[in-house]
Amino acid sequence: MALPSIQSSLPVHKDLFYNGDWHSTKQYKETINPANGQIIDRIAQASVADVDSAVQSARDAFPTWRSNDRAPFLRKAAEILRQHAAELALIDALDTGNPVAEMMSDAKAAAAQLDYFSGLIPMIKGETIPGPDFHYTIREPLGVVARIVAFNHPVMFAGSKLAAPLAAGNTVIIKPPDQAPLSCLKLAELLGQVFPPGVISILPGGIECGKALTEHPKVAKVTLIGSVSTGKAIQKSAADTLKPTLLELGGKNALVAFPDADVGKLVQGVAKGMNFTWAGQSCGSTSRVFLHESLHDCVLEEVTKAVQQHKPGIPTEMGTTMGPLISKAAQERVLSYIESGKNEGAKLITGGEALGEGYFVLPTIFSDVKPTMRIAREEIFGPVMSVFKWTDEEEMFHQVNDTKFGLTASIYTLDLAKAQKAVGRIEAGFIWVNQVGRHFLGVPFGGMKESGLGREESLDELLSFTQTKSVNVSLA
Repeated sequence: MALPSIQSSLPVHKDLFYNGDWHSTKQYKETINPANGQIIDRIAQASVADVDSAVQSARDAFPTWRSNDRAPFLRKAAEILRQHAAELALIDALDTGNPVAEMMSDAKAAAAQLDYFSGLIPMIKGETIPGPDFHYTIREPLGVVARIVAFNHPVMFAGSKLAAPLAAGNTVIIKPPDQAPLSCLKLAELLGQVFPPGVISILPGGIECGKALTEHPKVAKVTLIGSVSTGKAIQKSAADTLKPTLLELGGKNALVAFPDADVGKLVQGVAKGMNFTWAGQSCGSTSRVFLHESLHDCVLEEVTKAVQQHKPGIPTEMGTTMGPLISKAAQERVLSYIESGKNEGAKLITGGEALGEGYFVLPTIFSDVKPTMRIAREEIFGPVMSVFKWTDEEEMFHQVNDTKFGLTASIYTLDLAKAQKAVGRIEAGFIWVNQVGRHFLGVPFGGMKESGLGREESLDELLSFTQTKSVNVSLA
């Protein structure tokens, strides 16, 4: 398909968006093209004072918005995102390095959530409780919600994370990823006039902005898609005002293959589950692969062939199938993990090297990995897969669960009874059987252990942006 030009797609505004308008600030920061290390533009960085102004405008807009007929606004926003999906994909490809062909669905995924949650608004309802008096409950919105989104899918996360809190009657402030804010600014240009002033705000910024949002007494809830360390920092900051949080954090996710697995599907799943397309930068990547010894050698050989077909290249070209890491620091971190794997005795099967002028690292697979190795225990957030050979089922489950993470897992077997047993044994919030990576609207998504708090993409998410008020009416 023919893409729009990059120049015509980029946002015109580089400032802060709140109270229905654009606002300049004192500090601006460069955003970098990770495919070549060149500066794209300079973007506003919200200060504490800017955050205070945005929160106040959001709070002022809240009473009217909560009583509004909100569904038409969300459906209109979804329609606009679908119309501009190609432009938004191109912006994110330029700013994140993810291949544009694979980013085409991101705006559409956000639009689907806006439509979905607009339809769930009637589910925000209370209950009646029998008794000698008349008792009932009401579900009410919280107020101002701050949502801090990740760099790997900025417009998908920003657009979709507007949906549930807006549907519930809250006003929302989006903090775009510091490394890739451009598509969120474009989102503000596209949706800013759809909603009344103050209902949505887009505040690009760094740690100062995020900390100010988390600590602000008029922000009722803070959410994050990000690292465990950032999630813990937010949880600590939010404690001072006792505000609830919703956190989707890191993962060191396992893919478990039993001897009876369909080998063709398994090979596809192992290769796809690592998310090499976005250089492994996904919290849901199945980066630990547990292959039964009867399958290990043949599956590893075929997965290696499949992974080597990836074509790293310019992210804004449709033929590219793998992008760079988000930054030089990320590239250096991933390469240090690769060196650690080699030094600790893992066998490098393919990849393990930087490539080109940008922040590329070739798809990397290690075998002979031991559970004590750093590459087996720590989230790398890069294109590095660790493969384990197992024979004893009990020991395999112990190794799968011997981690502080618990976001996703995948199980491959043709025996559904065996699959259900494995589902019960694995400590993860979302488990696929005979496939990987897919999300389904209406099915709660979230992690266990240090992989997060709360559930999204479902009725659970919608209701988490409400609070219950109980009413007693005396009938005496």
